Amino acid sequence: MYVSHLSLLDFRSYESADVELEPGPNAFVGRNGRGKTNLVEALGYVATLGSHRVANDTPLIRAGAQRAVVRTRVVRGERASTVELEITAGKANRARVNRGQLGRARDVLGILRTVLFAPEDLGLVKGEPDGRRRFLDQLVVQLLPRAAGVLSDYERVVRQRSALLKSLRGHRAAGRDPDLSALEVWDARAAQLGGQVLAWRTALVRALQPLVATAYEQVSDADSEAQVRYRSAVLPDPGPDGPLPHEAPEALEKLLAAAIEEQRPQEIDRGQSLVGPHRDDLVLSLGDLPAKGYASHGESWSFALALRLAAFRLLGGGSEPIETDGVFWDPDHGSDADPVLILDDVFAELDVRRRERLAELVVQSRQVLVTAAVPQDVPEALLGARFEVTSGQVRRV
Repeated sequence: MYVSHLSLLDFRSYESADVELEPGPNAFVGRNGRGKTNLVEALGYVATLGSHRVANDTPLIRAGAQRAVVRTRVVRGERASTVELEITAGKANRARVNRGQLGRARDVLGILRTVLFAPEDLGLVKGEPDGRRRFLDQLVVQLLPRAAGVLSDYERVVRQRSALLKSLRGHRAAGRDPDLSALEVWDARAAQLGGQVLAWRTALVRALQPLVATAYEQVSDADSEAQVRYRSAVLPDPGPDGPLPHEAPEALEKLLAAAIEEQRPQEIDRGQSLVGPHRDDLVLSLGDLPAKGYASHGESWSFALALRLAAFRLLGGGSEPIETDGVFWDPDHGSDADPVLILDDVFAELDVRRRERLAELVVQSRQVLVTAAVPQDVPEALLGARFEVTSGQVRRV
């Protein structure tokens, strides 16, 4: 697949913009702060309904405007789809496909798939667990769009359950016996939804493991092997070399329900949910050592690259089919399934060797979008269609 057209209205720094894109490499070049990242951020938002830069949608709307609109034309095989997203501050976002009726934004998931690598991805290695959980969940949704509803429901249940736990803590502090009947209802719902999330995440990490190791070897000269494993309080730790459990959602629901029941006194004492997928982590290791705290700056960059390249392969990127076992998505994505690969201001952070290796790995992709401050930062093979970006303007050169 590839994006043939991008149109913005009151998105970030753009009052309006219209850009015709080409298959293959496309390079957006311009000084920092001129709006290059805003362009690729808009495409990433269409694919995931989230930004790689901010946690909420308000900053996406141009100052002084009431809403932002992103329109894209996505070509896959012989078919083109027009996707329009309307982002409104304080209200539910809406979307339409092929100029149909405005509906839920979630309905556009799966039409465009992207893998976006940006300087912020260093946080996947050096940052806190919430960034790594978000990496897994966004990939789950791109592989299985209907998972977005379950993930959203689980987050809502955790928030409401935590609010109830705080209330129960207040009752206990006041010397009153708390009524646990409402909590038991939320416990059951948290276990049901959480078991499904655990099943998706563990299946995903099983599929990622060999791909991350291969990608790290391709972009790095390091002798250590890159490893990923899923850490959850309700699952036994398999260790660096052990396989992840391959459990059905129903079995994981029972494990999670038992753990919630066991932790209930501590949860009431602290007024928060202490067990579940919202507390889990994706553990990254180089050899026998955790990457966080031990990996050098260059090794951390290589690991972040490896995570994104592995995601690209899972989403259908690359010429060779991959072997999967017990996955929750269809490994055969059909014709022209390659996701759009976005490299946002990445090459300025990489040494010459890593630049060349990354370029070799991605140059044959269906579409690659690159942003850079100067043309010299982009490997020649990826300059392709070139656009000059100035304040609020995008011009093909």
